[in-house]
Amino acid sequence: MKKPRLLIAGAHSGVGKTSISSGLMAALTRRGLSVQPFKVGPDYIDPAFHSFVTGHQSRNLDSWILSESMIRSLFFLNAPSAGDGISIIEGVMGLFDGHVQSGTGSSAHVAQILSAPTILVVNGAAMSRSIAALVHGYDDFLPNFKLSGVIINKVKGHSHYNLVRDFVEREAGVKCYGYLAQNMDMALESRHLGLVPSIEVDGLSTRLSLLAKAVEETLDLDGLINLAESAPDLDPPSAVEIKTTPSRVRIGLASDSAFNFYYQDGLDLLTSLGADLVPFSPIADKCLPPDLDGLYIGGGFPEIFAAELMANEPLRAEIRETLEQGLPAYAECGGLMYLSQRLTDLEGHKHWMVGFFPQETIMTKRLQNFGYVEVGFERDTVLGPAGSSIRAHEFHHSIIEGPDPDFALNIHKSKNRSWKGGLVKNNVLAAYPHLHFFANPSLAVNFVSACRNHAESRKTSG
Repeated sequence: MKKPRLLIAGAHSGVGKTSISSGLMAALTRRGLSVQPFKVGPDYIDPAFHSFVTGHQSRNLDSWILSESMIRSLFFLNAPSAGDGISIIEGVMGLFDGHVQSGTGSSAHVAQILSAPTILVVNGAAMSRSIAALVHGYDDFLPNFKLSGVIINKVKGHSHYNLVRDFVEREAGVKCYGYLAQNMDMALESRHLGLVPSIEVDGLSTRLSLLAKAVEETLDLDGLINLAESAPDLDPPSAVEIKTTPSRVRIGLASDSAFNFYYQDGLDLLTSLGADLVPFSPIADKCLPPDLDGLYIGGGFPEIFAAELMANEPLRAEIRETLEQGLPAYAECGGLMYLSQRLTDLEGHKHWMVGFFPQETIMTKRLQNFGYVEVGFERDTVLGPAGSSIRAHEFHHSIIEGPDPDFALNIHKSKNRSWKGGLVKNNVLAAYPHLHFFANPSLAVNFVSACRNHAESRKTSG
């Protein structure tokens, strides 16, 4: 089946993949095309920009966390067919960067799985002929992988682009599809976990409009569309079998500027299993939504909004009391920080949080336990019994201090490196690893079942 698609990769991090991908999505949308965005790797911030631009929820494709067959299934399920639209897949880091030992999880690996034409974004600032050597190296690095084209970012202007384009096409033998000139008015700002999330960016529509206009003027849109449409047919993969039930449960979903790191496919899986996800804001809402059977508090930036979270004492007190009474909950990374006793920010200011767990979390200036991990469950939790396991990703700057907890998880990174994690109390699990539920759907099944059992026990006792 025809599934028009392009993968936009980078020579390295910071080369401008998100700006070019978002600008391309915006320009194609302005042409009237339905654009379905995807993001390679364990990222939440870039997909939010994609969703803002296109009006369609961006999906993550991570070939270390997910199997190749699951990558194909999730892509096929969400990607438009020929005549209905186009899929734009933004890569991660550099083209070949992924899991250190296996090479999986890289943009190149996902491109191979999906037979996606791949455009390499390179930084042309202060370069001329050397750029041809760079492109040639990327094009010739793997025997079974070839670039489909190049976009040159941060050039001085059209004359500079013409110079480097001629070198790339003549000496590296790779077609150029245009350029973007450096323009600080279009730049997307960064902080300690990557770009500042779209929800926090003032004037984002204006910046994206400028990007779209620049893309329309200096990229070969027709050529890129034709390249996407030339992608080989994809055979429909086997359907993902998920056991569903007509019985619904209500799960409160923390959703605001402080908590917005969720994999959309994971949320869809919970919904398909019978969960009605009810959004609420730990910053602004003074009480939880009514009649909840569970809570899911994802990651985000609670350290940036710690003062606002502390100020909302009524909600913090209600969450603490509700969890003490047995409400099932899963809190991930930022959610763990929120359920702790206190959060200390980088300036040393201490902020009271929910206080369900007696430990406190303290921000540091460096990443802690960063990277892909394998998570083993050593105790029964709301996500599953002891013996369960899942591949995941850790990405945080905070550490846990306080009373020694009886950790529920064994987290393994490499042959010689592993550590304990996962706070457990009552029906609550709070842990740093970010989970994609399609990496082990049984964990989502178990969580929804725990919420359903809690709902039924309330009815019986009531």
